[in-house]
Amino acid sequence: MDDLPKLKVLTVDDNRTNLQILQVFLKKLGHEAIAAEDGAQALAKYEEHHPDLVLMDIMMPVMDGLEATRRIRALPSDRWVPIIFLSALDRDENLVGGLEAGGDDYLSKPLNFVVLEAKMRSMQRTLMMQQQVADSLRRLQTISDNVLEAIITIGTDAVIVNCNRAVELLFGWKPAELLGQNVNVLCPEPYHSEHDSYIRDYVDGGPPRIIGTSREIPARRRDGSTFAAELTVSEVRLEHKRMFIGVIRDISDRKRSELLLKENADRLQAYHDSTESENLLARALIDRQLMRKELDDPLIDYWLTPAANFSGDVLAACRSKSGNLYALLADATGHGLTAAISTVPVLTLFYRMAPMDTPLPVLVGEINQQLRDSMPIGRFVGLSVVKIDTQAHVGEVWIGGMPDVLLVNEFGSEICRFSSKELPLGIVDSTEIDLSPISFEWHQASQLVLFSDGLLEAENSTGEQFGEKRLMTALSGAQHGGRRDAVQAALAEHLGQAQAQDDVSLLLLSCPAG
Repeated sequence: MDDLPKLKVLTVDDNRTNLQILQVFLKKLGHEAIAAEDGAQALAKYEEHHPDLVLMDIMMPVMDGLEATRRIRALPSDRWVPIIFLSALDRDENLVGGLEAGGDDYLSKPLNFVVLEAKMRSMQRTLMMQQQVADSLRRLQTISDNVLEAIITIGTDAVIVNCNRAVELLFGWKPAELLGQNVNVLCPEPYHSEHDSYIRDYVDGGPPRIIGTSREIPARRRDGSTFAAELTVSEVRLEHKRMFIGVIRDISDRKRSELLLKENADRLQAYHDSTESENLLARALIDRQLMRKELDDPLIDYWLTPAANFSGDVLAACRSKSGNLYALLADATGHGLTAAISTVPVLTLFYRMAPMDTPLPVLVGEINQQLRDSMPIGRFVGLSVVKIDTQAHVGEVWIGGMPDVLLVNEFGSEICRFSSKELPLGIVDSTEIDLSPISFEWHQASQLVLFSDGLLEAENSTGEQFGEKRLMTALSGAQHGGRRDAVQAALAEHLGQAQAQDDVSLLLLSCPAG
């Protein structure tokens, strides 16, 4: 890879953390990184720095990535600059919209840096080949300016009457050796045998098959080897004689580059197909861990909608051996497969320890330490976990890095709320966390409401968030068994045609009266 050129990369993202991570990653690969926080900045910095590659977020303020891409493509340029979209939006219409705006590729967020590095290397190879083609074209232009292409003049009998010195470089024949020979000496079969008939047909009034146009043909050197050539033929009349002038240039480098481009595209497709197959397996494994029969408990109602193929939000519930109801809702950083993988230890430990009536401090401490020991820096999991004793009408709740847990009455109005006082799990050791849960009790039919921040922060097309006020309105406007559907309907009405940018999850736990 040392032979690949280093690139000047314009990175565009309104999330400064994402932008910083991209810049560090690109610099680690040896590239120069230029940052822009919205589409307008991206357009200005593109014109100022003339990057080799653009990594473009889609959803941004001021000017989104699609509009910025359209404006970049409208700028005059004599070279191709690939644009790769980076976005959590991976619906088909978003992918099509990005490609129609002028994008060349797409990567879903959170980024798989292994895939990004592979794409960067592919783009390096592509741009290197583009540079080779551009260099070749410049060389050909220089040759043209100095009359260095092979220029051959023949009569209606196909006999060579004149040629320049460039034919020796191209064909290996000295000009004097070609004079008087049939031009088909420069053609491989089947053109060698058929060339005279082409000329006779045209001279006798047939259609101009190649006159005035350029076409790619195989050409034959003196040693019998062939190469890809571009031929342009013009007809002139000199002293009542019809003459044909052919300009031939070698395009072998360009054809080799085109072949390499196709091979790279085939490799990328094969890589994509392999990744999709692995994703299907991962989905099956994670779904098996997530969708447990224990969630069918009559006291539980839930809703989970992932923003990507895999959800970073997970929920779980089970009954302990003494009949207590344990439940949790967790939210891992990021989206997609990497976020989903972060939640696997949470589910594994929960379903192993909760049935044994494990105290919440012990359960939370074990989950935190497992995440702390196994996950890389920067990956963590927000957690709300509840233990309910429906016989004694008491419960416990522990929250770390998650929105408030609400206790509402039979009319959906708030009785009390429990707030997070600790960091998400996986950041510090369990000895540094207050693992003590909050105890509560109820004296009338009530319901616990747990949700992820993706619900409250879901934005419509104008950038307005769903918010807690709409959530409480939906809860209080519905009967006990219809609150999940009411929240879903309220969110759908709020979003309209927009899509939630984060995973959305809701967990409702009934606290029945005695």
